[in-house]
Amino acid sequence: MGAEAGKLMKQESVGQMSESRRLAVILAVSGGLMDAYTYLLRGKVFANAQTGNILLFGVNLSEGSFREALRYFFPVLAFALGIVTAELIRHFFPEGKGFHWRQWAVLAECVILFFVGLMPLTYNGFANAMVSFACGIQVESFRKVKGNACATTMCIGNFRSGTQAVCDFLFSGERFSLLKGLTYYGIIGAFTFGAVVGNAAVKLFGQRAVWCSSLLLVLSFIVMFQKQDKK
Repeated sequence: MGAEAGKLMKQESVGQMSESRRLAVILAVSGGLMDAYTYLLRGKVFANAQTGNILLFGVNLSEGSFREALRYFFPVLAFALGIVTAELIRHFFPEGKGFHWRQWAVLAECVILFFVGLMPLTYNGFANAMVSFACGIQVESFRKVKGNACATTMCIGNFRSGTQAVCDFLFSGERFSLLKGLTYYGIIGAFTFGAVVGNAAVKLFGQRAVWCSSLLLVLSFIVMFQKQDKK
């Protein structure tokens, strides 16, 4: 029991706001919204779920639909370039005075999505690539919650980790494992909520619905100025 309490206390004392639950929830809502936006409004292309894009790329390639295949290839490429960009931001804007490098990453995302909202639906291919580019920046910049590997732009890894943690709780009875599992499921729930909000925003605002993600990213930027509470 003492070991469990010590482990839990250590986990709760992680001082980086970039790994806080509240920030992860905001980013996950934004991630779900972006995926809903590109899928519902921009030609049924995924912003985050690159596995789906790669699958559809391969299917269209096998059927000789090369133009259609490229529609799914470019978001995958842009996602990879977003990861590279996040690493460049981390390299050229190291921690120190002023903004944290992850705040620069969030600002870059925000600006990208703002311009996507200005793009007419005739530019869906480019718009999808730019949203995937922003998602690549986010998935690389925010990879942990409370010290545990986690993604705010996709669910499969979180689902596996959350289910494993719940199984650990059932086998060991450690409350820490249950809290860990519920954290993962909570982030999945936030992503789902983002998709719901994205659907409503698309109906209300059309191509500018992605600005809702920009607003959430501005909120994330502000939240990162706060210091993580130690419990």
